[in-house]
Amino acid sequence: MIFVRHAESVSNAGGVTMPHEAIPLSERGRQQAVALVDALPAAPTAVLVSGMVRTHQTAAPYCARFDLAPRQHVGLNEFSVIDANLIAGMDGPQRRLFVRDYWDSPDPHRRWGAKADTFVEFEAHVRSFIGELDSLADSTVIFGHGIWLGMLHWLLLGNRVRDADDMRAFQRFRNALAMPNCAAFELEGRNGGWRLRALPSTLDPALR
Repeated sequence: MIFVRHAESVSNAGGVTMPHEAIPLSERGRQQAVALVDALPAAPTAVLVSGMVRTHQTAAPYCARFDLAPRQHVGLNEFSVIDANLIAGMDGPQRRLFVRDYWDSPDPHRRWGAKADTFVEFEAHVRSFIGELDSLADSTVIFGHGIWLGMLHWLLLGNRVRDADDMRAFQRFRNALAMPNCAAFELEGRNGGWRLRALPSTLDPALR
Protein backbone atom coordinates (compact mmCIF):
# COMPACT_ATOMS: atom_id res chain seq x y z
CA MET A 1 0.00 0.00 0.00
CA ILE A 2 1.41 3.39 -1.01
CA PHE A 3 0.52 6.84 0.36
CA VAL A 4 1.42 9.82 -1.85
CA ARG A 5 1.42 13.50 -0.99
CA HIS A 6 -0.18 15.54 -3.80
CA ALA A 7 1.92 17.54 -6.27
CA GLU A 8 2.51 21.27 -5.81
CA SER A 9 -0.74 23.22 -5.45
CA VAL A 10 -1.30 26.91 -6.09
CA SER A 11 -1.50 27.31 -2.32
CA ASN A 12 1.90 25.62 -1.86
CA ALA A 13 3.21 28.09 -4.43
CA GLY A 14 1.88 31.05 -2.39
CA GLY A 15 -1.22 31.84 -4.43
CA VAL A 16 -4.28 33.72 -3.20
CA THR A 17 -6.56 31.91 -0.75
CA MET A 18 -9.23 29.62 -2.18
CA PRO A 19 -11.72 27.25 -0.53
CA HIS A 20 -9.65 24.34 0.80
CA GLU A 21 -11.37 21.69 -1.29
CA ALA A 22 -11.05 23.70 -4.53
CA ILE A 23 -7.29 24.42 -4.49
CA PRO A 24 -5.88 23.09 -7.79
CA LEU A 25 -2.36 22.12 -8.78
CA SER A 26 0.00 24.78 -10.04
CA GLU A 27 1.47 24.40 -13.51
CA ARG A 28 4.59 22.98 -11.88
CA GLY A 29 2.38 20.59 -9.93
CA ARG A 30 0.74 19.34 -13.13
CA GLN A 31 4.20 18.58 -14.53
CA GLN A 32 5.15 16.82 -11.28
CA ALA A 33 2.01 14.67 -11.47
CA VAL A 34 3.02 13.45 -14.93
CA ALA A 35 6.60 12.72 -13.83
CA LEU A 36 5.33 10.93 -10.72
CA VAL A 37 3.72 8.14 -12.76
CA ASP A 38 7.06 6.43 -13.45
CA ALA A 39 8.15 6.75 -9.80
CA LEU A 40 5.15 4.81 -8.45
CA PRO A 41 4.51 1.05 -8.56
CA ALA A 42 2.94 -0.41 -11.68
CA ALA A 43 -0.45 -2.13 -11.80
CA PRO A 44 -2.25 -0.82 -8.70
CA THR A 45 -5.40 -2.64 -7.61
CA ALA A 46 -7.18 0.57 -6.62
CA VAL A 47 -6.53 4.30 -6.29
CA LEU A 48 -7.99 6.44 -3.51
CA VAL A 49 -8.13 10.24 -3.41
CA SER A 50 -9.41 12.75 -0.89
CA GLY A 51 -12.36 15.05 -1.50
CA MET A 52 -9.94 17.85 -2.45
CA VAL A 53 -9.29 18.58 -6.11
CA ARG A 54 -5.49 18.65 -5.84
CA THR A 55 -5.39 14.93 -5.06
CA HIS A 56 -7.68 14.16 -8.01
CA GLN A 57 -5.40 16.11 -10.34
CA THR A 58 -2.26 14.45 -8.96
CA ALA A 59 -3.75 10.99 -9.40
CA ALA A 60 -5.14 11.64 -12.89
CA PRO A 61 -2.03 10.80 -14.99
CA TYR A 62 -1.37 7.68 -12.91
CA CYS A 63 -4.97 6.50 -13.24
CA ALA A 64 -4.89 7.18 -16.97
CA ARG A 65 -1.79 5.01 -17.34
CA PHE A 66 -3.56 2.02 -15.76
CA ASP A 67 -7.12 2.80 -16.90
CA LEU A 68 -8.42 3.09 -13.34
CA ALA A 69 -11.10 5.36 -11.90
CA PRO A 70 -10.04 6.79 -8.52
CA ARG A 71 -12.32 6.32 -5.53
CA GLN A 72 -12.93 9.36 -3.32
CA HIS A 73 -12.63 8.91 0.44
CA VAL A 74 -13.36 11.97 2.59
CA GLY A 75 -11.43 10.36 5.45
CA LEU A 76 -8.32 11.43 3.53
CA ASN A 77 -9.22 15.12 3.60
CA GLU A 78 -6.51 17.48 4.80
CA PHE A 79 -6.68 19.34 8.10
CA SER A 80 -8.40 22.71 7.60
CA VAL A 81 -6.69 24.98 10.13
CA ILE A 82 -8.79 28.04 9.37
CA ASP A 83 -11.96 28.77 7.43
CA ALA A 84 -10.87 30.09 4.03
CA ASN A 85 -13.52 32.83 4.27
CA LEU A 86 -11.57 34.41 7.14
CA ILE A 87 -8.41 34.79 5.06
CA ALA A 88 -9.94 35.49 1.65
CA GLY A 89 -7.67 37.43 -0.70
CA MET A 90 -4.49 36.68 1.26
CA ASP A 91 -1.36 35.23 -0.31
CA GLY A 92 1.03 32.66 1.12
CA PRO A 93 3.17 34.95 3.32
CA GLN A 94 0.03 36.56 4.78
CA ARG A 95 -1.51 33.15 5.54
CA ARG A 96 1.65 31.98 7.27
CA LEU A 97 1.14 34.61 9.98
CA PHE A 98 -2.21 33.02 10.86
CA VAL A 99 -0.79 29.49 10.77
CA ARG A 100 2.09 30.55 13.02
CA ASP A 101 -0.39 32.02 15.49
CA TYR A 102 -2.36 28.77 15.49
CA TRP A 103 0.65 26.65 16.39
CA ASP A 104 2.06 29.21 18.85
CA SER A 105 -1.16 28.97 20.90
CA PRO A 106 -2.35 25.40 20.30
CA ASP A 107 -5.76 24.26 21.49
CA PRO A 108 -6.99 20.81 20.35
CA HIS A 109 -10.61 22.01 20.54
CA ARG A 110 -10.23 25.34 18.75
CA ARG A 111 -12.39 25.80 15.65
CA TRP A 112 -11.17 28.80 13.66
CA GLY A 113 -14.31 29.51 11.65
CA ALA A 114 -17.34 27.48 10.68
CA LYS A 115 -15.54 25.57 7.90
CA ALA A 116 -12.43 24.73 9.91
CA ASP A 117 -11.64 21.50 11.78
CA THR A 118 -10.69 21.14 15.40
CA PHE A 119 -7.48 19.24 15.89
CA VAL A 120 -9.21 16.46 17.83
CA GLU A 121 -11.66 16.01 14.93
CA PHE A 122 -8.77 15.79 12.50
CA GLU A 123 -6.95 13.22 14.62
CA ALA A 124 -10.17 11.19 14.88
CA HIS A 125 -10.75 11.01 11.14
CA VAL A 126 -7.15 9.89 10.46
CA ARG A 127 -7.48 7.31 13.24
CA SER A 128 -10.76 6.14 11.68
CA PHE A 129 -9.03 5.64 8.32
CA ILE A 130 -6.31 3.57 10.02
CA GLY A 131 -9.12 1.30 11.20
CA GLU A 132 -9.94 0.56 7.55
CA LEU A 133 -6.42 -0.36 6.45
CA ASP A 134 -6.86 -4.10 6.79
CA SER A 135 -9.76 -3.94 4.35
CA LEU A 136 -7.66 -2.37 1.57
CA ALA A 137 -5.68 -4.35 -0.99
CA ASP A 138 -1.91 -4.30 -0.58
CA SER A 139 -1.44 -2.69 -4.00
CA THR A 140 -3.76 0.25 -3.29
CA VAL A 141 -2.24 3.68 -4.02
CA ILE A 142 -3.61 6.55 -1.93
CA PHE A 143 -3.21 10.22 -2.86
CA GLY A 144 -3.42 12.54 0.13
CA HIS A 145 -1.97 15.51 1.98
CA GLY A 146 1.02 16.60 4.02
CA ILE A 147 -0.43 17.24 7.49
CA TRP A 148 -2.67 14.17 7.10
CA LEU A 149 0.34 12.00 6.29
CA GLY A 150 2.20 13.51 9.24
CA MET A 151 -0.69 12.48 11.49
CA LEU A 152 -0.69 8.98 9.98
CA HIS A 153 3.00 8.61 10.87
CA TRP A 154 2.35 10.03 14.36
CA LEU A 155 -0.53 7.70 15.17
CA LEU A 156 1.16 4.58 13.80
CA LEU A 157 4.01 5.25 16.24
CA GLY A 158 1.51 5.03 19.08
CA ASN A 159 1.08 8.75 19.75
CA ARG A 160 -2.11 10.73 20.21
CA VAL A 161 -3.21 14.32 20.83
CA ARG A 162 -4.83 15.12 24.16
CA ASP A 163 -3.60 18.62 24.97
CA ALA A 164 -1.56 21.61 23.78
CA ASP A 165 1.76 19.91 24.58
CA ASP A 166 0.82 16.98 22.34
CA MET A 167 -0.02 19.40 19.53
CA ARG A 168 3.36 21.08 19.89
CA ALA A 169 5.07 17.68 19.86
CA PHE A 170 3.16 16.70 16.72
CA GLN A 171 4.15 19.91 14.95
CA ARG A 172 7.82 19.39 15.79
CA PHE A 173 7.54 15.80 14.54
CA ARG A 174 5.83 16.80 11.30
CA ASN A 175 8.31 19.58 10.57
CA ALA A 176 11.15 17.06 10.90
CA LEU A 177 9.65 14.69 8.30
CA ALA A 178 11.03 14.82 4.78
CA MET A 179 7.77 15.18 2.88
CA PRO A 180 8.00 17.37 -0.23
CA ASN A 181 5.16 17.41 -2.73
CA CYS A 182 4.91 13.99 -4.45
CA ALA A 183 6.74 12.17 -1.64
CA ALA A 184 5.39 8.65 -1.19
CA PHE A 185 5.51 6.15 1.65
CA GLU A 186 5.01 2.41 1.57
CA LEU A 187 2.88 0.93 4.33
CA GLU A 188 3.89 -2.51 5.51
CA GLY A 189 2.27 -4.87 8.02
CA ARG A 190 -1.16 -6.13 9.02
CA ASN A 191 -3.56 -6.18 11.96
CA GLY A 192 -2.30 -3.01 13.60
CA GLY A 193 1.40 -3.81 13.19
CA TRP A 194 1.98 -1.10 10.64
CA ARG A 195 5.11 0.79 9.64
CA LEU A 196 5.85 3.35 6.94
CA ARG A 197 8.99 3.74 4.88
CA ALA A 198 9.80 6.40 2.31
CA LEU A 199 9.71 5.37 -1.34
CA PRO A 200 13.10 6.65 -2.60
CA SER A 201 12.00 6.95 -6.24
CA THR A 202 9.56 9.73 -5.28
CA LEU A 203 12.26 11.77 -3.53
CA ASP A 204 14.14 12.20 -6.81
CA PRO A 205 15.08 15.90 -7.34
CA ALA A 206 13.69 15.57 -10.89
CA LEU A 207 10.19 15.58 -9.35
CA ARG A 208 10.78 18.96 -7.77
